[in-house]
Amino acid sequence: MLKQTPTPAPDGQPFHLTTLRNGAGMVVTLMDWGATLLSCRVPMKDGSVRETLLGCASPEQYLQQSAYLGATIGRYANRIAGGKLKLKETTLQLQTNQGDNQLHGGPEGFDKRRWRIMIQNEHEVIYALDSSDGDQGFPGELKTTARYALTEDNRISIELRASVDKPCPVNLTNHAYFNLDGSQGDIRQHRLQLLADSYLPVDANGLPRVGLKDVAGSSFDFREPKLIGQDFLSDADQQAVKGYDHAFLLQAKGDIGQPVARVWSSDDKLEMKVYTTAPALQFYSGNYLAGTPAREQGSYDDWNGLALESGFLADSPNHPEWPQPDCWLQPGEAYLSVTEYQFLAQ
Repeated sequence: MLKQTPTPAPDGQPFHLTTLRNGAGMVVTLMDWGATLLSCRVPMKDGSVRETLLGCASPEQYLQQSAYLGATIGRYANRIAGGKLKLKETTLQLQTNQGDNQLHGGPEGFDKRRWRIMIQNEHEVIYALDSSDGDQGFPGELKTTARYALTEDNRISIELRASVDKPCPVNLTNHAYFNLDGSQGDIRQHRLQLLADSYLPVDANGLPRVGLKDVAGSSFDFREPKLIGQDFLSDADQQAVKGYDHAFLLQAKGDIGQPVARVWSSDDKLEMKVYTTAPALQFYSGNYLAGTPAREQGSYDDWNGLALESGFLADSPNHPEWPQPDCWLQPGEAYLSVTEYQFLAQ
């Protein structure tokens, strides 16, 4: 189902909203501005329906927030130090939008664009976007598609594809924030399992200054499920960024058949499993959500939602030594990243 809004987007055209449904009664809503996930309503065992995504009350409110709620992120998710790319003997300067660094593709990233709707029905929507040579400072023309599908076993399946005509680092993701208690309350009461043996420490700007660290014996060890709040802010690595906002190198190493993370609501009545072909997950505990316009009440508070963003480790273009696939996409190669979020009512 496609719906148009009366209020126009910045390009003067209406926002186009697509609703996906499955036989189990799950309902997912997206919009073409930013190829954004707006809502994910999951039927519960007691007959109620639980909203699991943070979101705004109206599409135009998404223009007034800087948390990237539910948006498709590109060309490059996460941070690039100094906004600089080294290509052989050349240094390219990207447009910066977080101090001297680039975050989530730059000041006019893919989250701030209208995507074209290529296919849409009750089960899937496929968006497309073209990014010209030099867009936000990146080299070459990039063409991308984002496919969002709702499966019968309550998975949101996200397939992100891209091709380039010049070498360029590519790291596409979706920036959904989840709260399995019904998009209210503190996610530090959720339990999390994250199947990763190492994580990437960062400084106060979210940039890595040292290499990967083992999670063993640290507050970053989620290999067995534990409350997010259990070891919250208990060490310098967390205190630098007001909580968790770190990339974890996954045990699955791109095997979509293995869950890489599991999250449980505080009442244990809803579980979410995460699967991905990406090498890493950025776990963000919503440390700076305060003031973000909210769907139900005025605004969200810090720690009202958590993000599990699939992709490469932060600042990967400047760290070819890290044990993950190369983030530079070459002409003639096809970029494909698949991530699935599955919801299981208990």
